[in-house]
Amino acid sequence: MQAKEVLARITEIGIVPVVRTASAESAMRAVEAIYRGGVRAAEITMTVPGAVRALEKIADEFGDKIVLGAGTVLDPETARICMLAGAEFFVTPSLKLATIEMAKRYAKVICPGALTPTEVLTAWEAGADMVKIFPCGNVGGPKYIRALKGPFPQIEMVPTGGVNLETAGEFLKAGACAVAVGGELVDAKLIREERYGLIEERARQYLAVIGKARAEMAG
Repeated sequence: MQAKEVLARITEIGIVPVVRTASAESAMRAVEAIYRGGVRAAEITMTVPGAVRALEKIADEFGDKIVLGAGTVLDPETARICMLAGAEFFVTPSLKLATIEMAKRYAKVICPGALTPTEVLTAWEAGADMVKIFPCGNVGGPKYIRALKGPFPQIEMVPTGGVNLETAGEFLKAGACAVAVGGELVDAKLIREERYGLIEERARQYLAVIGKARAEMAG
């Protein structure tokens, strides 16, 4: 998948579920539930034991039907390993220029983590396709995105942290191109209890919230 298509699909979907689970198997089952719920994107974090194996299996199973990403990518070496496993986009919790360079070298989508205005601009100038604003909920949520979009209207922002069914629409209205949702969608308790049907239902609810917010913005 071309980087341009990956970016377009993430923006169109409007939500990136962050899959941070206790095993590769539960990560795969969570992705399947998200997919059944209609969300065609997922990010597997490198904190999942056997994360690379999970990426490989999901890439094999879904192919281009899902936009698959690797999250919590701390260095360029990990980015390259995930790339070979089938990840199409890369998300980092912090700003490391070498990781952005690695993604750009292979024409892959990178969404580095940043928080301050200086970090956000540095990430964008280094070639970030989108900038993950993290931890956004701790510094004002949608208000913080709106404040950043004032001087940086050209920068595509993906807030992470503090995104839930109540706030997702507000983040989009504040100027976010998409939102990243972790435990509020891929709930550890539901996974422990193997209640994947509820994760599927939650995925549908998020899509409905995003659709409603975008309709209101267009109207």
